[in-house]
Amino acid sequence: MSTFAYEVFSEVAKQKTFLAAASQLNVTPSAISHSITNLEKELGFSLFIRNRTGVKLTQDGEKILPVIQDILNAEAKLAEEAARINGLNQGRIRIGAFSSVCINWLPDIIRSFKKNFPQIELLVTQGNFNAVAEQVRIGTIDIGFSALPIKEKLEVIPLHRDPIYCVTPESFKPQAGEIVTADDIEGRNFILQQIDYDRDTKRALDTYQVSLNSIHYSIDDASIIAMVESGLGLGILPELALQKLSGNVNYYPFKEHFYRTICLVTHSEAKQTPSTKAFVKAIQDYLASRYGEKW
Repeated sequence: MSTFAYEVFSEVAKQKTFLAAASQLNVTPSAISHSITNLEKELGFSLFIRNRTGVKLTQDGEKILPVIQDILNAEAKLAEEAARINGLNQGRIRIGAFSSVCINWLPDIIRSFKKNFPQIELLVTQGNFNAVAEQVRIGTIDIGFSALPIKEKLEVIPLHRDPIYCVTPESFKPQAGEIVTADDIEGRNFILQQIDYDRDTKRALDTYQVSLNSIHYSIDDASIIAMVESGLGLGILPELALQKLSGNVNYYPFKEHFYRTICLVTHSEAKQTPSTKAFVKAIQDYLASRYGEKW
């Protein structure tokens, strides 16, 4: 089997339609269909379930997707190693990150990295913590910014402890002055993203015995700020998310200290390309310079 068949399979799994995959690979939809059919015949089982809107992976297809992605990643690593031996700085790094990292960290990290490695292509995909870790697991991205804990069996590098704050309307004043206590929170509604409730935000709300009936969800950090500003409740957001958000709100630390641990997820070092390893170092150097932290 050629690696082209694997590329087709990977792209169809990502795009979920033959037409979109054909557009990405610059081939015809019939070439995509023909390649998938031949691959299914050689493997001996179906890879996709076809429907009116597109395709979805079968259970067997889901099982082999990480295996095929490993093969494609190994091919890329081979090409990059050959380029390195020949004295060239070539390669491609696929990066996944959640919104506040995309906004506050990545522009500076990428700018610095590009000065030293201008020929290396960088592709950035935005997603939530779980989606990023899953994409690293199956191999569709090389490096992902997520938050502990990580369930997937990946290499995890802790990067930064990001303090969590209570976001309030401007009219709100904590009874203790500059910190929020249980008395300030009692009877209040809270607004947060659904994905956050399973992590460190839940720990903060559980500490103060905030009931599920008092929790309402918003789609993103900016929407939380807008809803808090309108007096619909209090928010909980980490420091990094607050840095480039604007609104008529204040934010205060809790009496107890809460934080999320931002981490980097990658495959094992043995599977990393030279460019990936260089980018990991660039991330660590940037954070050491910005925060003085070194894990």
